[in-house]
Amino acid sequence: MNGNYSVIQLFGYSLIMQKVIISKNVRENLKNILADTHYSNIFILTDDVTRRFCLPLIELSDAKIIEIKSGDGNKNIETLVSVWQFLAENGATRKSLFINLGGGVITDLGGFAASTFKRGMAYINIPTTLLGAVDAAVGGKTGINFLGLKNEIGVINPADYVLIDTQFFKTLDKENLLSGFAEMLKHALIYNVAELQKVLDFSLDEIDYENLHDLLASSVKIKEDIVQKDPTEQNIRKALNFGHTVGHAFESFSHTAGTPILHGYAVACGMICELYLSHRKTNFPKATVQQICSFIVNNYGSFNITCKDYPQLYELMTHDKKNAGKEINFTLLGDVGDIRINQTATEKEIFEALDFYRDCVGI
Repeated sequence: MNGNYSVIQLFGYSLIMQKVIISKNVRENLKNILADTHYSNIFILTDDVTRRFCLPLIELSDAKIIEIKSGDGNKNIETLVSVWQFLAENGATRKSLFINLGGGVITDLGGFAASTFKRGMAYINIPTTLLGAVDAAVGGKTGINFLGLKNEIGVINPADYVLIDTQFFKTLDKENLLSGFAEMLKHALIYNVAELQKVLDFSLDEIDYENLHDLLASSVKIKEDIVQKDPTEQNIRKALNFGHTVGHAFESFSHTAGTPILHGYAVACGMICELYLSHRKTNFPKATVQQICSFIVNNYGSFNITCKDYPQLYELMTHDKKNAGKEINFTLLGDVGDIRINQTATEKEIFEALDFYRDCVGI
């Protein structure tokens, strides 16, 4: 995956997939990329945190810096307009380069800004969080939140390059590391038992960054392989949504309730519910459900919901982008690596899954 671009024929057109580099020297990798291609000027999107801690690691003195406020609450149309305005006022053209340096908010919003300004300019993602590296930065999905819904407005347009270097993750607290690790757990569940065991065996108390580098490379490759088979999410790419139909509802609900949780924590909650649905509807092994749910509860704790919250969570699920008509669409599993896309569940079954979640976490 670190070699040449992959080109996929789609309805007669060539879709160029992003080049992902698992790096041990991001500054040198970026320098080599810039030496090979001429850009009229360079823009770097950061937030107030990554500008302070991460920007010095890439050393691009001639780039123009766009800083936004950190946090998912700022992944909105107002922030997007401010980025477009900066580009317009500072001479950005279709020959410019846009670099996203940050977590998922930066790569999502920045990728959308780069994809739409003057109908698109080249862009590079440099994720600075584990979640960004295994999720938002890879695969070409860009966008913003809208009307309280996650990633409601956006386009699929892969970055030219994604540079992933675990040196950035040393600045993360444990909560943010765990948020990214939830996506790695998801990748393992949709892949195979061997990968799942590696993830479950990884120590989250004493982080071995060399081991994390290798595990991350494996996790990203799982996602890359799926995206290359189905770049526009018509079929197998839906596998990457495991845990996300319920997870996005938890995440949106948490922001509405004023007790926001990180994306990976919401996905972890979602995986508990969707493992229950997988057991009930596609015969996922009960013992493995118990094993994974125990791992999630031990590491991620609980997000407090009551029966009174079920209708609101259900309503949020009805707005999921994967839905067809009035049915709520899920990706479920028949076993580890046995992916079952385009599954549905009734309101009663979803409420049962929420009951199961509350029982698991003890609330």
